[in-house]
Amino acid sequence: DKAPAFTGKDQEGKKIVLKDFKGKKLVLYFYPQDMTPTCTVQACNLRDHYAVLRKNGFEVIGISPDDEQKHKKFEAKYKLPYTLIADPGHSVIEKYGVWGPKQLYGRNYMGLHRTTFLLDEKLLIRKIFLRPKNKQHAEEIIKIWNNLSQL
Repeated sequence: DKAPAFTGKDQEGKKIVLKDFKGKKLVLYFYPQDMTPTCTVQACNLRDHYAVLRKNGFEVIGISPDDEQKHKKFEAKYKLPYTLIADPGHSVIEKYGVWGPKQLYGRNYMGLHRTTFLLDEKLLIRKIFLRPKNKQHAEEIIKIWNNLSQL
């Protein structure tokens, strides 16, 4: 399927448009919240393997409901080398279908489901990770992509 088009703002307030990534492979990862333990593990795994992801032709974009200022603090504190899109209105999050009912400690609520989409150079969705392995996320991305490339 073709990835839903979107426009958003990054941690610098810069306008980011999906179509600008045409011709590149893209890791589009949705995460619940900056500065939380699991989200930080995932973000730092992608940071630590960013050079390998880039060597394999990937751009990385993280998207959460947090605002630009919180993204800027998250980027600075953990030295994240990639784009973070602020989506407090959930417009991109809802287009990708990653907002919905969740449960934690018996409490039901609405929230973001941690999900990663791998897009090819034509902005087609090639793989969806519904339960990314946060501590090995970059490794699983490269492994899956290599398997997809052999098909």
